[in-house]
Amino acid sequence: MRLDLSLYLVTDPDLCADQGLLETVMAAIRGGVSVVQLRDKKASDGELIDQARRLKAALAGSGVPLIINDRLKVALESGADGLHIGQDDGNVAAARAALGEGRILGLSVQNHDQLARLDPAALDYLGLGPVFATSTKRNHATPLGFDGLTALVAASPLPAVAIGGLKAEHAAAVRASGAKGPAVVSAICGQLDPEAAARAFFTGH
Repeated sequence: MRLDLSLYLVTDPDLCADQGLLETVMAAIRGGVSVVQLRDKKASDGELIDQARRLKAALAGSGVPLIINDRLKVALESGADGLHIGQDDGNVAAARAALGEGRILGLSVQNHDQLARLDPAALDYLGLGPVFATSTKRNHATPLGFDGLTALVAASPLPAVAIGGLKAEHAAAVRASGAKGPAVVSAICGQLDPEAAARAFFTGH
């Protein structure tokens, strides 16, 4: 599956609750979202596997891959297209071995030291950030700002998305940094019109 990182949606169970996870995701895809990451820190593996299977079925034929946050077992058992892990969420080599070559594997990177230590052959893309402070992730690293993001992208051996407090008005600056696109949570999840919220990342309003 071709990996288009132009607008990467990370789901949040609380922000998606009013409209429903599936409804929010499908509306966002109509607005241009090109990758969906299912993230839920509180759900059990079984609950997440069920959610992932429903999402995967709904995404069939869309060309939009479903990535699971952190949980290798969920990614494998649900038939998702890939996995995204953080610096403390497991070993990249082990994750790649379990996933095989055909699935997508992404890694969160906050600084140049982490960038220097990674094995680009085992990964498909990076999530760089946070660009700004964000309320959807506690205990995040020091925000990079756009200057820091640009420097990190320039040093990255892999295509990257930028994450952390990004809104539609930041889309041009994200792309100017060299990142393939923004990864967003609250700028789409929890919005009254997720389709319009997604589209705004391409239209600027």
